[in-house]
Amino acid sequence: MVEAVSFRNKAVEIAGHLHLPDDFDEDKKYPALVGIHPAGGVKEQTIGQYAKRLASEGFVTVVYDSSYQGESGGEPRLLEDPTTRVEDARCAADFLTTLPYVDTERMGVFGICAGGGYAISVAQTERRFKAVATVSAAPMGEGSRAFLGHTSPVSEQIRNLEMAAQQRTAEARGAEPVYVPFVPETLEEIDDNTPDLLREGYDYYRTPRGQHPRSKGRFLLTSMDKMYAFSTFDQIPELLTQPLLLIAGSKADTKVFSDQAYELSKGPKELFVVDGATHIAMYDVPEYMDQALTKMVKFFAVLQ
Repeated sequence: MVEAVSFRNKAVEIAGHLHLPDDFDEDKKYPALVGIHPAGGVKEQTIGQYAKRLASEGFVTVVYDSSYQGESGGEPRLLEDPTTRVEDARCAADFLTTLPYVDTERMGVFGICAGGGYAISVAQTERRFKAVATVSAAPMGEGSRAFLGHTSPVSEQIRNLEMAAQQRTAEARGAEPVYVPFVPETLEEIDDNTPDLLREGYDYYRTPRGQHPRSKGRFLLTSMDKMYAFSTFDQIPELLTQPLLLIAGSKADTKVFSDQAYELSKGPKELFVVDGATHIAMYDVPEYMDQALTKMVKFFAVLQ
């Protein structure tokens, strides 16, 4: 059972879907989860598929479109602001605490791709989340400064920041916004040197496989300064004491980030590697999703 819900992050109205267990009884108390979607994605895509399965296993699960994206409010549109994304997750936790059938002492958070990075980030300082799980985690700050684990030259980082600064000035003077694609927008942009993440990202976001009219797969160029300034991993050793589950495909070019988070964590942790899976395959390929979800259900049993 899925209900359309909304809550607020300050002045922005957040549009969400609340997934309820099949045998839902409003007089009972349930463990609850917050799910965070990938960058450029929306609640109807992979995060919604994971939420549906987790709800069928007894978890009240809320997923939502992040601020400035999808059906949620906020201007400018398609801003990818990591700090706001983390606050969205806190506000989702606020929302869950208002539901009489949610046990507020049994809440967790999970995320996919960039959502996995944000799940790790919010759990470091949001103690209402008692456990955190990620699938194909991709930390937005670290990923911007080190694409697929390969650190970009400082000169390139500064060039990108200069570009963002110039665009901010242009927009302040009335220019139209400029958008950057998260994944290729046409087949012509893909060649033998295109990383699997981007090649398969095109197949998921730009074809009927996973595309959605509200998932634009782009972000504002002026998001870059916020992305470069953000860090997901900086406080993991000290503050991420909750149980942590990191799920990554053995062939995922982003697995390096799950490896890094695992090494940094000093609390209860597990790195679960899905043999043969790539980053995007974890989004919707049944055999890989099933392995991930079976593992997540066992992991989140700590909340039940």
